[in-house]
Amino acid sequence: MGKLALAAKITHVPSMYLSEQPGKHQGCRQSAIEGHYEISRRCREAGVDTIIVFDTHWLVNSAYHINCCRHFSGVYTSNELPHFIRDIHFDYDGNPQLGHGIVEKAVAKGVRAQAHEIDSLKLEYGTLVPMRYMNADKAFKVISISAFCTSHAFEDSRKLGEAVLEAINDYDGTVAVLASGSLSHYFIPDHLAKEGMNSYTREFERQIDLHVVNMWRAGNFKEFCKMLPEYADFCRGEGNMHDTVMLLGMLGWDNYDKPVEILTDLFPSSGTGQINAVFPVEHL
Repeated sequence: MGKLALAAKITHVPSMYLSEQPGKHQGCRQSAIEGHYEISRRCREAGVDTIIVFDTHWLVNSAYHINCCRHFSGVYTSNELPHFIRDIHFDYDGNPQLGHGIVEKAVAKGVRAQAHEIDSLKLEYGTLVPMRYMNADKAFKVISISAFCTSHAFEDSRKLGEAVLEAINDYDGTVAVLASGSLSHYFIPDHLAKEGMNSYTREFERQIDLHVVNMWRAGNFKEFCKMLPEYADFCRGEGNMHDTVMLLGMLGWDNYDKPVEILTDLFPSSGTGQINAVFPVEHL
């Protein structure tokens, strides 16, 4: 009998990497980095052996895909933001057994899902950024699941989340699951990028994100799940917020009612809303 030990919605903003570098932005995302360190600490304390990441930077146009190679290694530079993320060396073990188990459960629910052990299928930075701070010593195996889903129904993403929990329950080990993506994602216009790295693009997104965080703190997921499709649409959710749908599908969707713990307060980054928040999993 496996165990889900931790679930969280996390940031992966590339300015976290920039925050490490000498210069005017050094330290600008330290609170986000500290949130990742705290998640890592809790995972170690709970005996987690594998971290599953719903990655909103892995874009897929057909089916759901699970990257579960036995080993991941390489050097990564972002083709989207090479001036922020470059030459990141990574070296992690994977978990094919659990990855294939997720697909088996998902397919049984009618979800078009596939598991892959392809050496040339590399990790995206929605996985690599958090692993940089949580898993530098290779303490955890890693599974990455595509969550930038361009043609997928929320209902199928919800079922995929259910499949993840079922696979964990059948797995002989302890697992953490991270939804890696922003809240609102109205990216700032390029001509405002330099002065807008620490601000929202519009007040509308800031106000909605604040409201959402208050709903999460109160455990009000009945109403949040009702508004989630419109929230993703109107606030241009990263990956259409499929990572959040998967997370809540795993946790019980609108039956989930636990108050969320905020590790890193809501903050703006280049127009987007970012957070590190832990979703309690006791008695699931």
